Amino acid sequence: MKMKHLLFALSALFLVIALSACSGGDDSSDNKANGENGDKDEETTLHVAALESAYGADMWKKVAEAYEATNENVKIEFTIEKNLEEVVRPEMQAGSYPDVFLLATDREEALTETLIKEKAVENLSDVLEMKVPGEEAVVKDKILDGFTDTLATNPYGDGETYLAPMFYSPTGLFYNESLFEEKGWEVPQTWDEMWELGDKAKEEGISLFTYPIAGYFDTLLGSMLYASGGPDFYNSAMTYEDNIWETKEAERVLKTVEKLGEYTHPNTVANANPNDFTKNQQLVLENKALFMPNGSWVVDEMKEAPRADGFEWGMAPVPAFEEGGDRYAFTFFEQIWIPSAAENKDAAKDFIAYMYSDEAADIFLEAGAVQPIEGIVEKLNDQKKIFYSVYENGALPAMGTFASTEPVPGASISDEVYGTIDSVISGKTTYEQWKKDIEEVSDKLRPAMK
Repeated sequence: MKMKHLLFALSALFLVIALSACSGGDDSSDNKANGENGDKDEETTLHVAALESAYGADMWKKVAEAYEATNENVKIEFTIEKNLEEVVRPEMQAGSYPDVFLLATDREEALTETLIKEKAVENLSDVLEMKVPGEEAVVKDKILDGFTDTLATNPYGDGETYLAPMFYSPTGLFYNESLFEEKGWEVPQTWDEMWELGDKAKEEGISLFTYPIAGYFDTLLGSMLYASGGPDFYNSAMTYEDNIWETKEAERVLKTVEKLGEYTHPNTVANANPNDFTKNQQLVLENKALFMPNGSWVVDEMKEAPRADGFEWGMAPVPAFEEGGDRYAFTFFEQIWIPSAAENKDAAKDFIAYMYSDEAADIFLEAGAVQPIEGIVEKLNDQKKIFYSVYENGALPAMGTFASTEPVPGASISDEVYGTIDSVISGKTTYEQWKKDIEEVSDKLRPAMK
């Protein structure tokens, strides 16, 4: 699903564009828009590009109205699209960048990663020290612990925040709780118990496992790496430590994924693409597969889909590798950030600070989008509160992503780790070959770390 050579070409193109866009020198337009060295009454038009996800577009319009009501000198203009990268890329190539992006990493287009690699994202550390507009609280004091201390927000590992955490979701293995009650089955605590349940389910014509698309393994594999070797081991893998994928901790993770192929619904790989992924999610709704890796957004995403009588969503952390071992639930979160080439950086930072206001959080929450801010779980309904309380029920949180590097032609860690999974599940690639390929790419990227 990835195109290595195209991505590299685009990376080079973005570098040229970013340098030319930034060559204008001063921040006079930025300061003037915010009343610095200019007319305080001059209106600033803030261009915000946001991915349209399962939460919809209306919530952004409501947030804009609320923000504009408290800041009459700022007008928000949105680009909200499901294919956001395709829409904004031509404008960026022409030198016109949005002021604010709501666009996460780990997407196939990899636009966010491209700008990170080119050092074309703005440092947001000062935003964390800002007061939330309309409140006395400081931004950093409202964000939950740990969310601004990962490679997903601090991609250069220098203690500076370049991407701010936005909507978050605990992820795990989603299943039909009613089916388990009906069958008298227990949710597996270990992978050995997982295989035992898989054999039982197979006798009744039910597959143990499915997945929407291979990209959903980013959270599953992440939780497995944490469970296998702990946080330090995970961070070593994310920073391309020498021979890390040759260790027993990494090997048992890759072997487990390979074994999952024996228990995966036969239609999964064929449907594991952006057009048909909901067919795989439907397998769980119809009791044709027991588990799938996903996030709490799947509830809204599939709310209109048909399902088995009495269906009730359940979510479990990833099984441990040994009895009594740690179990993890990876926390996926989207990021909001500012391109270095943005024209209105000060206004953009004020808008991002407002994202953590109680007013904005309540608007987002109405659409089902949950932010990592203090007190948010208490506002959730019973269904979502179950998912977001997973860490209060024994699961440990896992967060992070691969460290950013200078572009290396032909070397994509995402391609090798996630892009190969369909082939591993279908039995075309062995875990030994998978391990070898990942290690080779890690060797290439290690010297290119920033």
